[in-house]
Amino acid sequence: MAEQKRDYYEVLGVDKSADDAAIKKAYRALAKKYHPDVNPGDAEAEKKFKEASEAYAILSDPEKRRQYDQFGHAAFDGGAGGAGGFDFNGMDFGDIFGDIFGDIFGGGRSRGGAGNGPMKGANLRTSVRISFEEAVFGCKKEIELTVKETCKTCNGSGAKPGTQPETCPKCGGKGQVVFTQQSFFGTVRNVQACPNCQGTGKIIKEKCVDCRGTGYIPMKKRYSCDIPAGIDNGQSIRMPGLGEPGTGGGPRGDVLVEVIVGRHPIFQRQDVNIFSTVPISFAVAALGGEIFIDTVDGKVIYDVKAGTQTDTRVRLKGKGVPSLRNKEIRGDHYVTLVVQVPDRLSNEAKELLKQFDQANDDSLTAVQRASGSKDDKKDDGGGHGGKKKKFWEK
Repeated sequence: MAEQKRDYYEVLGVDKSADDAAIKKAYRALAKKYHPDVNPGDAEAEKKFKEASEAYAILSDPEKRRQYDQFGHAAFDGGAGGAGGFDFNGMDFGDIFGDIFGDIFGGGRSRGGAGNGPMKGANLRTSVRISFEEAVFGCKKEIELTVKETCKTCNGSGAKPGTQPETCPKCGGKGQVVFTQQSFFGTVRNVQACPNCQGTGKIIKEKCVDCRGTGYIPMKKRYSCDIPAGIDNGQSIRMPGLGEPGTGGGPRGDVLVEVIVGRHPIFQRQDVNIFSTVPISFAVAALGGEIFIDTVDGKVIYDVKAGTQTDTRVRLKGKGVPSLRNKEIRGDHYVTLVVQVPDRLSNEAKELLKQFDQANDDSLTAVQRASGSKDDKKDDGGGHGGKKKKFWEK
């Protein structure tokens, strides 16, 4: 029993009301995903590719689509009053496959333009290290790059002085060659850069001894890079027109500078906000008082409220990082206050702390009061009965 075919609209993932552009777009996505050249040896991918191609062959043709909408698959099986079978290999896939093969293999269809036409040069990449504060407020940094400059000996032609580049005999100076490929649907026409002249359309028989036929000399150059205030770690700055030279009269590429921001010993950053932790004494936490807090703008005075608990977070408005998108906007600085407990106390301090506790909830003797006189007879840890010593007693 033959396998039942899926609905063509379902195969392409489009509605029955989809226009030609939507059908073509859906098929291109499926063809790029399941094409046998992208999935060599994958029988399931090949099956899905053929299924999508068959669906596209029907739905992209107005007459066949009308027949399919009226009779379904039977329109092409010779039943239900349909027109019978159709010549699948006769379908015109040249345009769409030119796009697909260009996307997959880095080529591209010929659109009437020469392969040696103006093209922008490649981008150059480098990195620069800056401090936390420099990222917040911005700065200038010098970068050094090796860039290609026009060879003065041959004036960029690449040919030995007194000679000229010749037209490439393989592509006739077009910089492109056309080749055909047999596919599931017949012959597909593709265009690639000429391998003989690398797409330049010219052949240099006698190369310049200084640039070795490239037309360029590598040179080290230094540039000043403006680091904007608010830039974050990993972000890049574009310096236009300082990259590799273009071809065919095209412009230079750009320089992309990745910024690496150093760690700060106190501050941590999240977007435009800064976070830090500040210790405060027990007395300040209990009674309140002024403390100094370090910020990227320097020390500021903050008035701690009486009764502040440990891990309380306070906000210093506008003491964060400037926004890259709007320099009028600046983030905040969030400070976590941590109450410090002294690990060493003098005898006088212990006595005062004991008096303080007795004046409040007397927490130091809470256990004894809850258990009564039995506590007085507890072992003191040395095997003798008697009153248990408090931690402040020697």
